[in-house]
Amino acid sequence: MIGKIKKFEFKSLLILNTFALIITSYLFNNFLFIGFFTLFFFISFFTTKNGLKIIKKLNLLQNIRTEGPNSHVKKNNTPTMGGIFMIIPFLIFLLIITIYYGSIKFFLLLLTIFGFFIIGFLDDYLSIKNKENTGLKTKEKFTLQSIISIVFIFLAYEKNLINPIITVSDSWGINMNIFILPISFLVLVGISNSVNLTDGLDGLAAGCSGIVFYGLGTEILIKEQQELFIFSILCYAMCGICLGFLKFNSYPAKIFMGDTGSLSIGAILGSIALLTDSVFTLSIISGIFIIESLSVIIQVSFFKITKKFFHNGKRIFLMAPLHHHFELQGVKEQKIVENFWKINILLVILGIVLKINL
Repeated sequence: MIGKIKKFEFKSLLILNTFALIITSYLFNNFLFIGFFTLFFFISFFTTKNGLKIIKKLNLLQNIRTEGPNSHVKKNNTPTMGGIFMIIPFLIFLLIITIYYGSIKFFLLLLTIFGFFIIGFLDDYLSIKNKENTGLKTKEKFTLQSIISIVFIFLAYEKNLINPIITVSDSWGINMNIFILPISFLVLVGISNSVNLTDGLDGLAAGCSGIVFYGLGTEILIKEQQELFIFSILCYAMCGICLGFLKFNSYPAKIFMGDTGSLSIGAILGSIALLTDSVFTLSIISGIFIIESLSVIIQVSFFKITKKFFHNGKRIFLMAPLHHHFELQGVKEQKIVENFWKINILLVILGIVLKINL
């Protein structure tokens, strides 16, 4: 059915997500899910709409990297750092929840997301200040991400908040023992940077994130564990936030989320997955993010290996991440985004079906 839709854009995705959440709310007999999704959709919509004016006044504009596709030159000076209007409302909501429940689990989640938010904010700010596409150096960014991730993982593991068994189904799990620590690090830092790499086309990261948050929230609900109920609400709230922002971020984008948004979104997905034992499902429903990241790893590795042995580096893709490869093949930006959204929807369906049937 999805494959037959000729034009799949913002409105189509919004309708599909809304319909899915209405069905989910009905099946689980709780309309708080669609309620929080709707509330945060409008919060994100109005904060982004009004925040766009502030961004323009402050002259916080994107600098497009020269080595990117030529078609992206026209995106230069597009307002950026839109992630501020996505993540701050979520952090305020999470702070209220943390105070209300007084739980170490939500406190760690809050600190971790805030940490990644600050890293993204610094990277965007320095990029604008230096009038280049890069802010923090790669090593600096990775070091900061690593410190925050290690603190979160060790504290969560010490408090038994991270399950050393990666649950595949109710009857099947893989006991990783102490190896759950490096795996957790890979999940948190990996998914954060993967969302960041995916944020290269108008609406791509925001749309895929909205889809993944719906999938993660539903996967958590299927566990039928009352103590995890609030994590589903957090995911559905983020789903609404992503789609509210997408209204202004879809092609042609009026604003970019920047690292402020993408790094934070990845941190939210990774940390919630770790705290709710949803790593296996996240690895499926985040397939687009993972493939985008792998395309970069493959491209760089192949180039270095061929350069070492043949003194002439070769590339597998025309350009990485993968969405740029398709761009250089002549596929329109909107079509790439639409197809990636559709694939992501199918991956979410696959993840939920496996969760129910395994």
